[in-house]
Amino acid sequence: MTRRIISIDESRCNGCGLCVKACHEGALGIVQGKARLLREDYCDGFGDCLPECPEGAIFFEEREAKPYDAQAVAAMSGGMNHSGPPFKNFPIQLKLVQSTAPRFFECGLLVAADCTAFVCDDFKRSLSAGKALAIGCPKLDATDYSGKLAEIIRANAVKSVTVAKMEVPCCGGLARMAEMAIAGSGADVLLEVITVTVEGKLQS
Repeated sequence: MTRRIISIDESRCNGCGLCVKACHEGALGIVQGKARLLREDYCDGFGDCLPECPEGAIFFEEREAKPYDAQAVAAMSGGMNHSGPPFKNFPIQLKLVQSTAPRFFECGLLVAADCTAFVCDDFKRSLSAGKALAIGCPKLDATDYSGKLAEIIRANAVKSVTVAKMEVPCCGGLARMAEMAIAGSGADVLLEVITVTVEGKLQS
């Protein structure tokens, strides 16, 4: 498959190993004094290693590569509770997220309307804590996310889906997309819909 993946210019690499430490998935290693991409299927394409390279030797490219294998990475690292860097929610926009990102593996998935985090003062503690987050706007994005959500659910054995939507009518589409996604995934997944009022209060 063609996808975004990192590439390393060995002529610029000084072998410092900072990129290896930054790679949460263990895709990189040092071979004969140079950084190497050892496992294509461990590279999620997020590029946490890029800003750590002092020589600018790492860059993105679009090319044929093995698909990212979230389950293999989780098995290698002992699951999400390994001793590496903390769980991260980024990127979160549904247009940008990769359906096989490690944070989605056996997660509780929160699909939130863009506005909810700005209206609800307690969003991080009450809604997104401990959940893998994906956001979108069913009106302004003009995109049916049900297919991508179904792919996330199916590929990662997602345990539950929570939808956080505003009380305005246009936000109802997000809940419908989640329902369609669960049905399309073929998984038996619990769906909870939480409505955020314009005053920022939560209604189940």
